[in-house]
Amino acid sequence: MVPRIFAAVLIAELLGSLDAGVTDTGPWLCQPAPRCGDQPYNPLEQCCHNDTILPLNATQLCVPNCIFYPCFQHCCLESLGSQNQAVVTFKVPGIKPDCRSSPISRICAQVRTPPDRPSARSDFI
Repeated sequence: MVPRIFAAVLIAELLGSLDAGVTDTGPWLCQPAPRCGDQPYNPLEQCCHNDTILPLNATQLCVPNCIFYPCFQHCCLESLGSQNQAVVTFKVPGIKPDCRSSPISRICAQVRTPPDRPSARSDFI
């Protein structure tokens, strides 16, 4: 009886020591790398924006004096009568950016659009 218990303990110890040097590789081992177009990318350091791989800290110009982070935000241009404004919204993971339903990050400066009228010589002076 004692030899059987000893053998069981010895086998359990041997089996437990086999994976002692293995580090946890996490869920990436069994999942394919995300792709941007035909290129794989590391989502811990990069994102895919319009089929272009960008670093997570990349910025782009939405309108003059209004930058946004394309990995996390979306630039929406809105028209309100004779005024245009840019609204920066948050991207919701797993959902295609939608200017109407995405949470607003900030509203950029409004730009007044002059009404259409014929040109006059005084406009050039």
